[in-house]
Amino acid sequence: MIQAKCEGGVTSAAGFRAAGVEAGVRHAGRRDVALLAADSPCSAAAMFTTNAVAAAPVVYDRAAVAGGRAQAILVNSGIANACTGEKGLADARKCAEAAAAALGIDPSLVLVASTGVIGRRLPVPVMVKGAAAAAAALSRGSAADEDASRAIMTTDTRPKRASVAVKIGSRKVTVGGMCKGSGMIEPNMATMLGFITTDAAISPAALKRALKLAVAKSFNRVVVDGDESTNDSVFVLASGAAGNKTISSGTPDFRVFTEALSAVCVSLARQMAADGEGATKFVTVTVRNAATERDAERAARAIARSPLAKTAWFGKDPNWGRVLAAAGYSGAKVDDRRAEVFYGRTWAYRKGKVADAAQLAKLAGELEKKELDVIVDLHLGKACASIYTCDFSLDYVHINADYTT
Repeated sequence: MIQAKCEGGVTSAAGFRAAGVEAGVRHAGRRDVALLAADSPCSAAAMFTTNAVAAAPVVYDRAAVAGGRAQAILVNSGIANACTGEKGLADARKCAEAAAAALGIDPSLVLVASTGVIGRRLPVPVMVKGAAAAAAALSRGSAADEDASRAIMTTDTRPKRASVAVKIGSRKVTVGGMCKGSGMIEPNMATMLGFITTDAAISPAALKRALKLAVAKSFNRVVVDGDESTNDSVFVLASGAAGNKTISSGTPDFRVFTEALSAVCVSLARQMAADGEGATKFVTVTVRNAATERDAERAARAIARSPLAKTAWFGKDPNWGRVLAAAGYSGAKVDDRRAEVFYGRTWAYRKGKVADAAQLAKLAGELEKKELDVIVDLHLGKACASIYTCDFSLDYVHINADYTT
């Protein structure tokens, strides 16, 4: 499997520039407007929240990206522009028009994204100035990637970027991306906000299919707190600058491209889980040998979502009972007489056998680790699924108790 590097970013692929600037959307002294722009119109695809309460930028983008073409994305942090009605939708349109004017391109080719506090309207004059400043600052390279990825952060403690390069035919094709998100995360279709670029030549239909497959393996497998945002969006733009033969669905080139895209998405998803609000541990929950793939994912997701399991991991408590109980109520087929629970390579529960003092001492070592693998073997079939998550600490409560005040 291709492994993406946690470096590079949205300008790693040829044909793209980015910037992140301080505009003063909500707070002074921090980057809060990002702009991603391609040299020419791109194949484009996106996936959005399935929350019935969808933010204005999501509503705007669903229509704007339907034609499969885009050239730029304007992003702000601090204010979500959600639950703002028709005025909020008009604000999103004005922001797209401002970015288009600054870039000298067709407004229909500009997408928008917002993240932050729900229920507040965007300060459009501030956004217009921010769009102009970002357009003037567009560049390529690590500094541009850093600035853009920081401008989209809210409660994130660090920027999240990834890139990978593969050979398609005789051409080098690069996929790069950035995302933000550390709380209010358990999407059904996307992530908090994710932006991916590639210089591959690929049809819009094939790009949309590849994104759907990649999201299923990555952003759909992240759980921080079980809440789905109103603004969840993930975008991919393909410039075609690599000069490869245009990729179509169902071809060997499509499979290579999808694997590369998935590698970037998985890296970003793992970085999100590791940066969960107040997290002290990155946790991968794996359910193996389930009766069906659906059962495996159901059980893994229930464990990753369980506040009791997550607080036990924070407390370094090998409480396998909470893990097995979550699997049991998930709706998956579970037989505790056949099941096993492991922390890392060390078993905590084995087909009715409970860890003794010596085994608990071994488990204590596993729970000291910053990256923890929680494995449940159901011994009922051959299906397997993994979910990326984190522990719940006291800081999670503090961060979310004070978010709007």
